[in-house]
Amino acid sequence: MIDKTDQVAETMLEPGHGNYSTREKIEKVIFMLFKGAAALNGIALLIICGFVLYYGLPAMSWEFLTEAPRNSMTEGGIFPCIVGTIVLSYGALFIALPWGVATAIYLNEYATSPRLVRIIRLGINNLAGVPSVVFGLFGLSLFVTVMGMGVSIMAGVCTLGALALPLVIGASEEALKSVPQTYREASLGLGATKWQTIYKVVLPAALPGMLTGSILTLSRAAGETAAIMFTAAVFFTPDMPQSIFDDVMALPYHIYVLATAGTEIEKTRHIQYGTSLVLISLVLGMNMVAIYIRAKMQKRAGR
Repeated sequence: MIDKTDQVAETMLEPGHGNYSTREKIEKVIFMLFKGAAALNGIALLIICGFVLYYGLPAMSWEFLTEAPRNSMTEGGIFPCIVGTIVLSYGALFIALPWGVATAIYLNEYATSPRLVRIIRLGINNLAGVPSVVFGLFGLSLFVTVMGMGVSIMAGVCTLGALALPLVIGASEEALKSVPQTYREASLGLGATKWQTIYKVVLPAALPGMLTGSILTLSRAAGETAAIMFTAAVFFTPDMPQSIFDDVMALPYHIYVLATAGTEIEKTRHIQYGTSLVLISLVLGMNMVAIYIRAKMQKRAGR
């Protein structure tokens, strides 16, 4: 005997019924809003990139990419800025990645106190929301002043590493969670220790996902201005850095200086756009390399 309640529910779910039709319309409206938001973001990105490309492309030349600025930075190139940005970005990754992965392993594999895990995650989430200028002041106080590093590559790398750390932790933890629990159970069932399971089974499976954190780290570190203007970057230096305790020029700070504090702002307008184009291309190139490495690892792992 069929319950009348079930019959009523089935009737309400039939196509053409009022409730079903209303839900279907709402779903279509929501999907249209999502598509519209995605299209709007894509159009905005194309407009920004097209704008920078249009005004920055005339500045592109071999001299612009391989020489140092000269004549009050109204002539010459931006080669020291490119080198400084690459050094600071990869240096931040070198610091943030090991610490971030180690923290994610502890939180996901070893931590047994839910309360402690919640406190740590709360701190990580709060750290991710701190403005970059605060990290710059923190780096100025701790690394530049207290630790005596001065305005240097090392101070900037440590500051950018602290800024990028929450991103790496979050991406690494999500990658570890995506590894099926059966992998761990099978390894432990074969007699492996917990660390052997993590090192030989879990980490290789999660490594492609962890590289997502590396991509975000490189992108954010390469484009930061406030975090390095107090700790690593200088207005102008004619020499290439010889050690990690030398100061450097950097692309984002160079753009800021030319656009706000330069002696001839209008005369250097094409250099500003050219530097912006190089920065966008550099970040895109870093991301493409990281995505390629991630794809190769995923293919090798058979995932």
